[in-house]
Amino acid sequence: MFDCVRYAQKANSNTHILRLLRSMGVVTDAVSLGEIERALRAGYVPGTSAHEIVFTADIIDKTTLARVLELGIPVNCGSPDMVRQVGRAGRGHPVWLRINPGFGHGHNRKTNTGGPSSKHGIWHEEFEDSLGLVDEYGLSLIGLHMHIGSGVDYDHLHRVCESMLDAVRRANRPLQAISAGGGLSVPYRSGEPEIDIAAYHAAWNTTRLEAERITGSRMRLELEPGRYLVGNAGLLVAEIRAVKKVADKHFVLVDAGFNDLARPIIYGSHHEICFVTQAGSPVTGPTFPIAVAGPLCEAGDVFTQHDGGFVEFRDLPLPEVGDIAILRDTGAYGASMSSNYNTRPLAPEVMFDAGALTVIRKRQSVEQLLDLEADGMVLSAAR
Repeated sequence: MFDCVRYAQKANSNTHILRLLRSMGVVTDAVSLGEIERALRAGYVPGTSAHEIVFTADIIDKTTLARVLELGIPVNCGSPDMVRQVGRAGRGHPVWLRINPGFGHGHNRKTNTGGPSSKHGIWHEEFEDSLGLVDEYGLSLIGLHMHIGSGVDYDHLHRVCESMLDAVRRANRPLQAISAGGGLSVPYRSGEPEIDIAAYHAAWNTTRLEAERITGSRMRLELEPGRYLVGNAGLLVAEIRAVKKVADKHFVLVDAGFNDLARPIIYGSHHEICFVTQAGSPVTGPTFPIAVAGPLCEAGDVFTQHDGGFVEFRDLPLPEVGDIAILRDTGAYGASMSSNYNTRPLAPEVMFDAGALTVIRKRQSVEQLLDLEADGMVLSAAR
């Protein structure tokens, strides 16, 4: 299929997940200095021809720039300024150019990574200027990258492929690779369509073959999935701490909030929810209109909501305090987006693999949070 699967680790950057994927031959993409260090901790080797780590971000700060130059990590540049900064600091450094072709696609306006309202990528009208900077600083251009989302919209997919070919023609030089980016969808509701990987690959492979004909160079075809690899693999498990009636409906309150799973409050994202007893038996009985919410001191701390913050009441059997709520398909952008809001420690992460349960992130303690604030440090004295 694809020559290179490059995991967008922002979806779930736990080092145990990274090690598992690396054992399967998957390389990685990092969007911060912290993710670079995670990849290194997981065993990825930088600075080789395999390019096991690529840095992709909208900016590159001075500390990160020094680190990628030290390690020989290619930089996927999203602006002419970024190309210029890499070039001034390290002539000859390997780079990609990420292009915004002028249009985009996404399941939510906040996930649209292309078009005139997106901050991502080099605007297509500045592409030639960026190529000029590559040449000015003697940078090594590995390839071209477009990550603007496709999902199961195959008409959009073919438009992206055509835009990539247009960029290859405009680059007018040999290239080592092109990247299809990410945006591969996963079903969050029963009956939602799954992406046809064979059709997706066929479209991009045709694009790669035509790009090779245009440039006269052999090219590697990369894919950059994040959510697709881990989304359906995760569950959020929470205990029910209150069940209360509000008018003719019910709120089921659990001991997890948007500090643990932010997707519903950010995107209005849907996650299937079921209730089980402590013994693991499904909660049964008559159904009622139920909203599932968390403990945070925020009206928006509701797992069942639509985009815009409108609360959704689902027909579910009524659980009791002490029962368990299971939120499905939380493997992507669950733990990686979690926070300490309301001074709530990060939840533990547990991996189920080969029949064994392993804690892969320990439960954080309040003491660990407070220790970060234990000693004040004077940065400058008053004059």
